[in-house]
Amino acid sequence: MTAPASSAAAPASLHNDPLVLTHIEGGVATVTLNRGDRFNPLSVEMIAALDTALAAVADNPAVRVVVLAAAGKAFCAGHDLGEMVATPDHGFYTRLFNACSSTMMRLHRMPQPVIARVQGTATAAGCQLVAMCDLAIAADTARFAVSGISFGLFCSTPGVALSRNVPRKTALEMLLTGDFISARRAAELGLVNAAVPPEQLDEAVAGLVARILAKPAVSVARGKRLFYAQAEQGIEAAYTLAEQVMADNMMDAAAQEGFRAFVEKRKPVWPA
Repeated sequence: MTAPASSAAAPASLHNDPLVLTHIEGGVATVTLNRGDRFNPLSVEMIAALDTALAAVADNPAVRVVVLAAAGKAFCAGHDLGEMVATPDHGFYTRLFNACSSTMMRLHRMPQPVIARVQGTATAAGCQLVAMCDLAIAADTARFAVSGISFGLFCSTPGVALSRNVPRKTALEMLLTGDFISARRAAELGLVNAAVPPEQLDEAVAGLVARILAKPAVSVARGKRLFYAQAEQGIEAAYTLAEQVMADNMMDAAAQEGFRAFVEKRKPVWPA
């Protein structure tokens, strides 16, 4: 879960700029990791700031889609090695990894779809962050790795997310070797939805956002929740759950309007 990028840099607290920036416009919240000069390490402070920002947008009814972005050349270099080396304490490590997992699960539980805008390298817990987002668009110059093994630490928690995105043998190869894969390969494997030239990254993200915004919020939220719940169940239990959610969804005003519009051969007017 670690990466070497930020071990020699100054502590985050010496910066005057916020660790995480949030911008909300047109139903979209862009949450940006803001330590680009240090490759956006997931330090204790960064994790706390990110968790706070995500909690705020999750509870904001005006937010329909969340874009998780990062400043600088790298998306996220994983945990802060300097911080980890400076605190060789089991209790500290337990609290660090627990806080990180809680933030990762917040992404999972948010009602809004979360799209990772990956402009650069994502390693270890940074790769985990991409994998935990619902969707991801990457610049084709980005690279991905779970590189903790290269420093003696198997990327256990990143492996949870990675193994739910890519085939198991591929996930284990990445975890056991620490090798990088390209954005193109990540797209082939399903870690990201698409890899595009850097100059087309914003356009590609905006296009995906627009396609989701065109759909009713209540159906999107129900769908995201159901998708993850059924994926962790056996097939019979998954069908039972999906049947109930689908029946509930049909009672929503949005679904009633959508089907009436289809029958009446017109565009739906989604309820606010």
